[in-house]
Amino acid sequence: MIARPVLVIGNKNYSSWSLRPWLLLRQQRIAFDEMRLLLDTPEFASSSLRWSPSGRVPVLQHGDLAIWDSLAICEYADETFLGGAGWPVDAAARAIARSVSAEMHSGFQALRSALPMNCRRRVSGFVADAAAQRDIARVCALWRDCRARFGASGDFLFGGFSIADAMYAPVVSRFVTYGIALDAGARAYVDALLALPALQEWLRDAATETEALPGTDRVG
Repeated sequence: MIARPVLVIGNKNYSSWSLRPWLLLRQQRIAFDEMRLLLDTPEFASSSLRWSPSGRVPVLQHGDLAIWDSLAICEYADETFLGGAGWPVDAAARAIARSVSAEMHSGFQALRSALPMNCRRRVSGFVADAAAQRDIARVCALWRDCRARFGASGDFLFGGFSIADAMYAPVVSRFVTYGIALDAGARAYVDALLALPALQEWLRDAATETEALPGTDRVG
């Protein structure tokens, strides 16, 4: 029998890419061991290369197999442990769920840059630049469309919790950190994700971390 998987992650306070597969695994009650590597330290590069050919986190180690991309880890978990339940059952909903997940995976660079993930920080009076505002508007429009077309059966983008929600969880954290104003629909979705026991666990752990990255812990 293959040993249970090991998910190698970065600091929970900062590592948005680590949160995505971690949340899927934990929320879906997939048993795994967790290893945390501290970002931006001299030891990180050598330590991460022992686990991942890319030298980045997250990476899932399962037996002799290493999967080193957040979305690929989610897909592997879906196929290996969830029997396809990580995506919506309906073919059209599943196609859109994959599309919005891929858009999150490859896009929203302005949002990422202007609103770096920092779970424990709270910023008052934050004003996003024009490019980040466009990304924020696109995210909210995407949430609104998914909820209207596919979300009637539950509180998440496609009704029940799916990989798509895991992909957008770090955006929810960013919106909270920077006090982004949201309409009622987007706020309800944010609240639904924040209520997940798994996400609450991640945020509690992030709050107890003592490491600080100056670029995202500046006073503001």
